[in-house]
Amino acid sequence: MANITLAYSTSVDTQKEPVFIRSNMANRHGLIAGATGTGKTVSLKVLAEQFAELGVPVFMADVKGDLSGLAHAGEMSEKLQQRLIQLKLPTPTFTGYRCVFWDVFGQQGHPMRTTISEMGPLILGQLLNLNYTQAGVLTVAFRVADDEGLLLLDLKDLRQMLQFVSDNANELRTRYGNISAASVGAIQRQLLTLEDQGAHQFFGEPALNLDDLIQTDENGRGVINILAADKLMLSPKLYSCLLLWLISEFYETLPEVGDMDKPKMVIFFDEAHLLFEDANDALSQKIEQVVRLIRSKGIGIYFISQSPTDIPDSILGQLGHRIQHALRAFTPKDQKAIRAAALTFRPNPNVDVESALTTLGVGEALVSVLDESGTPTPVERVWMLSPNSQFAPLSAGERLDVVNASVLSGVYDQPIDRESAYEMLNKRAQNAMIEKEQQAQQEIERRQADQAIKEQATLDAKAAAAAIKEQQQQERDKEKLKQRIIGTVATTVARQVAGPSGSRLMRGILGSLFK
Repeated sequence: MANITLAYSTSVDTQKEPVFIRSNMANRHGLIAGATGTGKTVSLKVLAEQFAELGVPVFMADVKGDLSGLAHAGEMSEKLQQRLIQLKLPTPTFTGYRCVFWDVFGQQGHPMRTTISEMGPLILGQLLNLNYTQAGVLTVAFRVADDEGLLLLDLKDLRQMLQFVSDNANELRTRYGNISAASVGAIQRQLLTLEDQGAHQFFGEPALNLDDLIQTDENGRGVINILAADKLMLSPKLYSCLLLWLISEFYETLPEVGDMDKPKMVIFFDEAHLLFEDANDALSQKIEQVVRLIRSKGIGIYFISQSPTDIPDSILGQLGHRIQHALRAFTPKDQKAIRAAALTFRPNPNVDVESALTTLGVGEALVSVLDESGTPTPVERVWMLSPNSQFAPLSAGERLDVVNASVLSGVYDQPIDRESAYEMLNKRAQNAMIEKEQQAQQEIERRQADQAIKEQATLDAKAAAAAIKEQQQQERDKEKLKQRIIGTVATTVARQVAGPSGSRLMRGILGSLFK
């Protein structure tokens, strides 16, 4: 079993045994706390280096932009040499470490992305500051997407999905519950705000493969993954939810491994208080559950914050290793925080913790770790080791060289926009519109056909009536002709019957002959 050496006793008279974290206890989580400028960043780098030397991959968020120096070997300086001599500390083994730089915005490292579906409604609801009702509507949107086989990959997918559930609220209500148009509108407004903060660059594909974070180099040392968070901190909600998503993904994805000789991976969360600010009860319970159980997946989590009071008690109780740098007592609130911080350590009769918290020098700390039985050791006052890597951050050109030389170069650089909810719902809408237009055209054609039939029937009726009328007229004409013929014949017969005497008689009476 190897050890992660952290520090040496503050005594300069004798060389004491180093203070270290046992590798098989390293997944019991930890805390690095202290006021600004007291040495938290150096302690963070020392821990990261020690884990990497042990073959444990590391992930850390670089909030101030000063962790990139881990990629280059450090150098001896006059000031450092004087400190080492004065405190009787060992000389660092100057070396650089294999680093992979990440950046949500793709400017200072490989783009880090995830999909809306992987983020899930709970963390996304926290990111959007949704109330209980709005969070319920968001959950419905996710559930409908799952049931309909619609992929939620990016923000436009989610917006389209919300529009769909709003437009079909009456049909969906009986199955999924009430869907308020006002709640959908509120979520849409929050999504626009989130997009303005750059979240559209975080949601999409190719999504991060967690296996790419759990890597070792050719020498068996753990790779150190550094997330550029200086710009990301301008959107603290996005920053906190990214880290929550990360630990949640590790928890959901990795198999149970039980107790190991060393962690599978260690994650450092700087500005840890942002993870818990304004978190609702459901999210707080989820965070507590993940922190408590993720160690069985071989993951160690180390929180970095200014005071232990920034961490909820339910989480603080899960942190077995403590590195406490100096705290400031400028206000009554600060003094209360110091007393609270002192109570988190196992007492040591040789250390006045409350007094020491305000008198610790830069790079000096109070440390308590877990012993072989998992019990916190009594607090000790120590000098933290100096890092092996470069103190100063890399220049922009040096960082670019590291990014280009990475084995992940080109894997995540170009975004992919495959068919998902946005395209599928638009296609549905287009098909529905085409079908509606076709139905409308069919209705028009049907009406035109009906009108043509009616007009033809009218024409046929008129033609039939005309034919009947013509037939009747022909019959009347025939009858008249018949009557005329009969009259003519009768007249002729009558004349023939009457003979000449008749003509003469008529002539004699009238004086002329009727013709």
